Amino acid sequence: MKLFGKWGFEDVEVKNEGLKRYISLNPVHIPHTGGRLSGKPFVKSRMNIVERLINKLMRSGQGTKKVAGHFIRGGGNTGKKQNAIKIVKKAFEIIEIETKQNPIQVLVNAIANAGPREETTTIIYGGIRYHQAIDVSPQRRVDFALKYIALGAFATAFNSPKSIERCLADGIILTANSDTKSYAIQRKEETERIAQSAR
Repeated sequence: MKLFGKWGFEDVEVKNEGLKRYISLNPVHIPHTGGRLSGKPFVKSRMNIVERLINKLMRSGQGTKKVAGHFIRGGGNTGKKQNAIKIVKKAFEIIEIETKQNPIQVLVNAIANAGPREETTTIIYGGIRYHQAIDVSPQRRVDFALKYIALGAFATAFNSPKSIERCLADGIILTANSDTKSYAIQRKEETERIAQSAR
């Protein structure tokens, strides 16, 4: 069974041992489970990774916080799963043309590169609040990576002549190559830098 009838899952390899359990590569034709896995804790790690990316694209603009220098307002792609599926399909076609690789493998490499290994948590001790560096669990790393890739695509496409498909494809390719021009890599390095200073 091939994704959209074009790309197979059998040759895709998760090189990072810690993330293998949390990046699901179950073969699907159309990545749409109809919400069967929603509302159950930790079941998202059994959902196909391409569908998880599609779900992350179904988001509205934050409006109150800047994303890559923009206040991204508006409904975005909220609830329109068919639109999100079309965006990912076109982005994967662009990735295949530009990299000559299976786009699912490029996405898996991007997720492995974009997830921060360390972050900070706030500890209140004796009325004093301070930050403490902590390790990030593998599932949270995957969540962060998907969020940063989706946010980076929205931020690049906002008020830009480039289409969201092109921005998503460029973001995944840059992240898979660990390029610092990628929004996801910038956010990862910023998170790890803050954690390092809070050790």
